[in-house]
Amino acid sequence: MSHRIAAKITGVAGYVPPKVMTNADFEKIVETNDEWIRTRTGIRERHVVEKGMASSHLATEAAKALLAQTKTDPSEIDMIIVASVTPDMFFPATACLVQCRIGAKRAWGFDLSAACSGFAYALTVGAQFVGAGTHKKVMVIGSDTMTTILDYQDRATCVLFGDGAGAVLIEPAGANEGILDFEHDVDGAGGEFLYMPGGGSLHPSSKETVEKRMHYVHQEGSQVFKYAVRRMADMSTQLLDRNGFKKEDLALLVPHQANLRIIRATQERLGVDDSKVMVNIEKYGNTTAGTIPLGLRDAAAQGRLRKGDLVLIVTVGAGYTTGGVLLRWAY
Repeated sequence: MSHRIAAKITGVAGYVPPKVMTNADFEKIVETNDEWIRTRTGIRERHVVEKGMASSHLATEAAKALLAQTKTDPSEIDMIIVASVTPDMFFPATACLVQCRIGAKRAWGFDLSAACSGFAYALTVGAQFVGAGTHKKVMVIGSDTMTTILDYQDRATCVLFGDGAGAVLIEPAGANEGILDFEHDVDGAGGEFLYMPGGGSLHPSSKETVEKRMHYVHQEGSQVFKYAVRRMADMSTQLLDRNGFKKEDLALLVPHQANLRIIRATQERLGVDDSKVMVNIEKYGNTTAGTIPLGLRDAAAQGRLRKGDLVLIVTVGAGYTTGGVLLRWAY
């Protein structure tokens, strides 16, 4: 069943911190090298926050850039949704911090946690409010500072992630434009393969949790890889098929940027040409909820998105969570 929503993306912007960490930098702190990282992940460098910079700061900069690009006054924003698994703190929500900093006094909002699928989930949630006719302008932000929860003694995970944020504005759509359909699912059995065990109510922060290195990302890479490839390809096919589209109709696939091998394997299963796949992982690494909006931003800047183009967003994250959104580019 198609889920037509009368909502569209009318602007996209992003922000990454200025500090860059290259593969060569990792050679100095962990047993690895540039060739090993590039051939296994496709990553050459990633942006890293300085001490004192948090997810809300990246989200705020992305939000400001979005307001400027779309010539939107902060008072026009009705809602702010921030997708993140690295909020500044448990509470208040990152959305509250962003709302205050950009002066969006009329907006309400909240945070959404779905790891790498967070932006896709938040995009769909925000679109529901616009589609229902209750909200005119909704800001959706994906922002993560994954480098703050990495174990730099674990070469299998520390090289994968970077920090960054992206934001989109959602407004009411006309016929044959905007979000055409979406599909999201969860397979909770996959939660044991990608998680951070410490710091929550199960294992509150303590001397013991710190000594056991429980406040870092833990990942079973092979399990995540296999699941991501299968689900991203299956969900993409499902969305295209049930809306009567063929792969040839697709102008751009914007996949989650977790690993270049995952992207290429998904692409191969779909039978989509390189020219129709957005890839920027070499510059940013995996920025979790930031990858999709940063991908959209870069694609727009490169002239790869034109009004009326059929675009497919697809992602898999910890949980496992999977998200897919099919849309017509609206500007």
